[in-house]
Amino acid sequence: QVQPVESGGGLVQTGNSLRLSCLASGRIFSTYAAAWFRQAPGRQREFLAAVTWFAGRTTYADSVKERFSIARDTATNTVYLNMDNLKPEDTALYFCASGGNVHAMMEVESYVAWGQGTQVTVSS
Repeated sequence: QVQPVESGGGLVQTGNSLRLSCLASGRIFSTYAAAWFRQAPGRQREFLAAVTWFAGRTTYADSVKERFSIARDTATNTVYLNMDNLKPEDTALYFCASGGNVHAMMEVESYVAWGQGTQVTVSS
């Protein structure tokens, strides 16, 4: 299994934007769904957004759909998460997941490959 590699995290102030990138290759990544999740200390992993690789169909968590957007680049096998108007409660470790079931894109158990995560910290 190919492990996705995330990048783009960092420390930002409230109201700023960030773009996270997820680079992966291989059949598992390219034929199913890819997604972004996050996990804050002491909390469960939370679904944010997902995209199907071929059709580019997207789905979002209600909590972030007005501020976050997901996109994929089939030429570079990269999935992006654009995050606007960041808030302190967005502080978490952000994970990219691949190989997900397109009929269950919001579920952690749907994905077969996970990255190591990239830290996003939003200061008030």
